[in-house]
Amino acid sequence: MENLFLDNTTIEIHREIQRGNIHHVVFDFDGTISLIRDGWQNVMVPMMVEFLQTETDTTETPEQLEALVVEFVDRLTGKQTIYQMMQLGEEIEKRGGTPKEPLAYKDEYNRQLLPVVEERIAGLAAGKLSAEPLRVPMSLEFLQSLREMGINCYLASGTDVEFVKNEASLLGVAAYFDGGIFGALREYKKFSKAMVIQKIITDFSLSGDELLIIGDGYVEIENAKAVGAIAVGVASVEDNRYNMNADKRERLIRAGADIIISDFREGTQLIDYLFNF
Repeated sequence: MENLFLDNTTIEIHREIQRGNIHHVVFDFDGTISLIRDGWQNVMVPMMVEFLQTETDTTETPEQLEALVVEFVDRLTGKQTIYQMMQLGEEIEKRGGTPKEPLAYKDEYNRQLLPVVEERIAGLAAGKLSAEPLRVPMSLEFLQSLREMGINCYLASGTDVEFVKNEASLLGVAAYFDGGIFGALREYKKFSKAMVIQKIITDFSLSGDELLIIGDGYVEIENAKAVGAIAVGVASVEDNRYNMNADKRERLIRAGADIIISDFREGTQLIDYLFNF
């Protein structure tokens, strides 16, 4: 069907869905609920460019390397961070270098990102920063509505699980994920969003229209459509100097999103539509 807007809203409907049967909802975290790590690309990209310059004999310019890195970092966003680091290793190897283990690059990235994130986390923990501006607009209220309806909610993130649990708690949303909070593990093959989704389907013997996936990355949208679940893409605005995810909306649509929202400010209307009220 051609996309249309839900009456008097900016909510885009791209496919007809079976409404009224949802019992479980899986959320992505960064960019879907949390803005604590907003701007992470401004740390990852320069770090990777520097490694490509120092660990290879490439004759490419910094601008050429930046364009290369921006492309694959953007493309792999939504998967665990380790996959971006694995790609970095491959690019170093292609240029005659000997890459470190992907975990070493990931640890260095987390170390460099820490000051940015820690400042926000410390402000939240000390009560000097309000949680509201660091949440995607009205996401808390959306979670509250789902809880009142008795819907089981889960959090599944490509960020390390210990960070996700801490940041969800500081943002005041952790308690709403009664189904569990899941994130990346050092043994990366033991976690993926697809694995979380499959476990929920198996544990509760769900049909596709009983499960809703909400996220701002193409990965979770593709995962949703692979099992016939309903997919809501969140085309949230990210703060990075590379204009990455400028085509986020189009990418989510290509991945198969049934519905596109920019945030949860029209959450009441979205719930009314999804649950056929």
